[in-house]
Amino acid sequence: MLKTECVSVMNLENAMRGARNPMNSWARSDSARDESGAWALGPSDLDLALRLCASGSDHRKFIRQIFVSMDITAPMYWWKEFDTYKVGTVANSTSTMHKLHVRPIELADFSTDHMTPASLTEFQRYVGYLETVRRRYMAGKNKADWYDLIQLLPASYNQMRTVTFNYEVMANIYFARRDHKLDEWHTLCAALLELPYARQMLEAIGGAAIE
Repeated sequence: MLKTECVSVMNLENAMRGARNPMNSWARSDSARDESGAWALGPSDLDLALRLCASGSDHRKFIRQIFVSMDITAPMYWWKEFDTYKVGTVANSTSTMHKLHVRPIELADFSTDHMTPASLTEFQRYVGYLETVRRRYMAGKNKADWYDLIQLLPASYNQMRTVTFNYEVMANIYFARRDHKLDEWHTLCAALLELPYARQMLEAIGGAAIE
């Protein structure tokens, strides 16, 4: 399971102005804010953006100045893979160390969408035991119970992080992970395609239409 929320794209206007710096072609810019207040690329600016994207990483530097922020909720086993992208990303996470024990532990706190019925039944018992340990800790604040809780927590536990990255990182993620066997990556890649002009830019970078 993976969920994206609170998605924002920033600095598109400044990035495109910078893309015109090498040729001093600012007068040809035809972008403006649309009715919603978002920066919308005009035909001339979009054509330039796509030509630069298709010309290689040295020429598409402007996309490193287009920033994305989003809240991602995903299981810990997926976050371990996402942490590969250390360069160009910033993430603030909810704390399991400090906040795991403050509310009841429920089945909905975990990614169980691919569990077989038999495994799900066993896992429900396991979650019940985790809740028992949590209540025991809350009652006595025994550090041994706290360690039990932390060390028994399975990799399917869902954590929310607010993540910031740029469009170059977005492209790296998309092309590296779009065919990954974890469905969570497919969900994120689909969300990336919905970002402003992301599909067009990725098609220009990849040299082929994206279905």
